[in-house]
This record gives sequence, structure tokens and C-alpha cells, in this order.
Amino acid sequence: MTHWFHRNPLKATAPVSFNYYGVVTGPSASKICNDLRSSRARLLELFTDLNCNPEMMKNAADSYFSLLQGFINSLDESTQESKLRYIQNFKWTDTLQGQVPSAQQDAVFELISMGFNVALWYTKYASRLAGKENITEDEAKEVHRSLKIAAGIFKHLKESHTPKLITPAEKGRDLESRLIEAYVIQCQAEAQEVTIARAIELKHAPGLIAALAYETANFYQKADHTLSSLEPAYSAKWRKYLHLKMCFYTAYAYCYHGETLLASDKCGEAIRSLQEAEKLYAKAEALCKEYAETKGPGTTVKPSGHLFFRKLGNLVKNTLEKCQRENGFILNPNQKKK
Repeated sequence: MTHWFHRNPLKATAPVSFNYYGVVTGPSASKICNDLRSSRARLLELFTDLNCNPEMMKNAADSYFSLLQGFINSLDESTQESKLRYIQNFKWTDTLQGQVPSAQQDAVFELISMGFNVALWYTKYASRLAGKENITEDEAKEVHRSLKIAAGIFKHLKESHTPKLITPAEKGRDLESRLIEAYVIQCQAEAQEVTIARAIELKHAPGLIAALAYETANFYQKADHTLSSLEPAYSAKWRKYLHLKMCFYTAYAYCYHGETLLASDKCGEAIRSLQEAEKLYAKAEALCKEYAETKGPGTTVKPSGHLFFRKLGNLVKNTLEKCQRENGFILNPNQKKK
């Protein structure tokens, strides 16, 4: 099954030379600074390279972060921080607040910001792969794995590194804990979308699919709630996406729950469940239009025309008609099935 995911833009950053004349002496120290500069530039190049794959990204990220650790942790493995931690100023833009940069003279700020971009790259890679019409089983697994990696990176940054910042993140900035949490939850929800698609393809029990869809809708609702206190000017489009996905997967849940009820000969309840799915699908369709018209970070598309959206509409319609036919047979037991 093909998927569609909303994506916020990558963070941008100012170049860093890592030249410390009079501070860094000796060929070994100079080599480390040169390696830092080149590995940082390489990692930034890969973020926009469409040929980059997860292995290339992991190797480049590991190379840069291993060198950057010398600016954060003391080399004697003590609990003390490095004396170089505050020597360099770093500037980064935010995914939501456009080209207005944040700056901190702190290597931890650089670690978190670059790590944030690495996680974003994994989500974009997953989105690119998931958008293919004939996605293979191996590609679906790669999408799922990439989203799990992204969620893990976001979670690690939030729990292990952002508390170490000397200057806490401002409200609505990427490094604020609730914003990172929204990214974590969105990755979890989208990974579960892949699980649902696989369950449908394998014709698993409708009750299981309904439960997974309901849980996914709750993920999206939770992510939307996390962003509820942010300024609408830069969060509205993202929140429209989360809201429409919540309605979409709640409709999925009612649709497959209706199939479960129908299998138990509870035709009246099945019809009510499918009618609820129909309402939610119509609501999601309206939100798709609002999403396309809402200004803000993220690509401008019309999700209602996407294959993943149209498939659910047909499924709800066909299942409801099936329930109504079955109910008609029960109400008219003398009617022969054609």
C-alpha cells in the first residue's frame, strides 16, 4: 500500500570553520579540526542528496559525532565537560519558524541540532520510499525501520541531551521538549501505518486491523494535542495533517470493526459502525482540502487525491453496501440471494 506523510523542512545552518588559531596547536589537533570541518560539510551534503541511503547517512553521522564528542566530553573519561565546549558559536534555523536562526556558543547545541536533522532525514527517506505506488515488502520494512530509527533519535535527544543545554530552547523552537515529543509520536504513528497496511495485505482478522487503526488514530490525536499551545501561524498546517490522519484512521477502525460485527451476524450494529466510518471519512476529506489551503511549513499537496485516501473511501462504501445487503436478507428471509 502506498502512503502519504507530511514533512516539515530540514534545518539550515551557518558554515563552521573550526579554525582556532592560538588555541589549537600541533599537527594532531589541527587534523582533528580539519576532519571536523570536512565531516560536517559531508553530512550536510547528504541531507539533500537523493542518492543517500541509511548506511551512508549512518556512517557520515557517526564520523562527525565521534569527533564532536571531543568538544563535549573530557578526553580523560571523567565526568567533567570538555574545555572546548563553549569555544564555537553555532547557528541553526528551525523547522517551523522559517529562516530566523537560533544561535548558541555550545557544542551540545550543535550535537542536538545536527542530530535533529539526521532524524528528519530518516523521516524524509521513509516518506520518499513509502510514496511509491508499488512498494515491495522489503521497502515497507525499510520504511518502518527508518521511522523507528528517527523516533529513537528524537527521543534520545530529548531525554539525554536537551536537559544539558545551558540556554533552554525558546517556546516553539525545535529543541523544545514538546515539539520533539510531537515528532516522536508522529514517527510512531506512521510506523504503525505500515504495520496496518501489511496486516491488510496478509488478510489478518478485521478485529486486529480495527484495533491497530484505533491506536494509530490515538497517536495522531496525542501528537496534535502536544502542539495545541503553539502559535497557529507556524503550526496550523502540521496540525491539520495530524487531525486529518486521526479522522482517517478512526474511520479505518470503524470500517473494520463493522466487518467484525457483520461476521458475528450483528448487521444493525455493523451498519451503524460503517455509517460512522462514512462520516469520519467525509470529515477527513474536508480536512484534506483545508490542509492543502493552509499556509505553513511542509509540502503543498492534495492528499484527498492520493491513492491511500481513495482506497479507504471505496472500502467504506463497499463494506457498508455489503452490510445493508446482508441486513436486507435477514429482514426478508424469503428473499433468494442472487
